[in-house]
Amino acid sequence: MGVTKTVLQEGSGPQPTPGQTVTIEYTGWLKDTSKPDNKGDNYPAIHPVPALPTITTMTASHDLQFKETTAPRPWFDSSVGRGDFVTRIGVGQVIKGWDEGVTQMKVGEKATLDISSDYGYGARGFTGHIPPNADLIFDVHLKKTQ
Repeated sequence: MGVTKTVLQEGSGPQPTPGQTVTIEYTGWLKDTSKPDNKGDNYPAIHPVPALPTITTMTASHDLQFKETTAPRPWFDSSVGRGDFVTRIGVGQVIKGWDEGVTQMKVGEKATLDISSDYGYGARGFTGHIPPNADLIFDVHLKKTQ
């Protein structure tokens, strides 16, 4: 129980200390041990999937035109394409698995955090997104500390 970090790409910068502000890019999945990478195939059908933009056409001036879709996606949350996530780490502003896992990373590092439910959202879950007692998998890129 807790958090296990698997390094995907080594970082060369400093490790964040509790209370520092970190800039992160991440994607989170519900853990699915039947999959080789433990990442669930699709966002559970019991939860509504917000509309996601999909490119449908490109105009002559190269402006992208978007159409909303409710197609299932393999993750429950991601900052990719939405903008980096900035937070203070190690002070309880995020789940315990992030507080402990991200403070073990170095700037520039990409890692997978395997987080047990007691270090995630626990018995309460996160309504509409994460069921109670769900283990989580996050791919995290620590971009900056300050």
